[in-house]
Amino acid sequence: MSDKYNGWTNYETWNAKLWMYNDVGSYNYWNERAQETYDAAEADDSFTRDERAALDLADILKDEHEGNMPELPASFWSDILNAALSEVNWYEIATSLIEDVEKAEPEPEATDADA
Repeated sequence: MSDKYNGWTNYETWNAKLWMYNDVGSYNYWNERAQETYDAAEADDSFTRDERAALDLADILKDEHEGNMPELPASFWSDILNAALSEVNWYEIATSLIEDVEKAEPEPEATDADA
């Protein structure tokens, strides 16, 4: 039996992405953050620009969502909330956001004939 949910890793990931796009303000905010993160990303020996941007954005997503989590006293509810958040695949969400950013076409390299 597959643990996938509506094409996402799991229910928790699908639900997090759904709520991120639930209203226009949140939708615009995360698309702008994705574009900013992509624009700042650079390829290196280990990762393409898209991969680096997705890794960086996944960290941002996780940090912001965990930082905005309400403080709950130690209880069943806080344990359940933390368990659900630990299942969210932030990298998968970040990858989907990076896929949708505007990417400038690479400039053609100059040749001797251009000089």
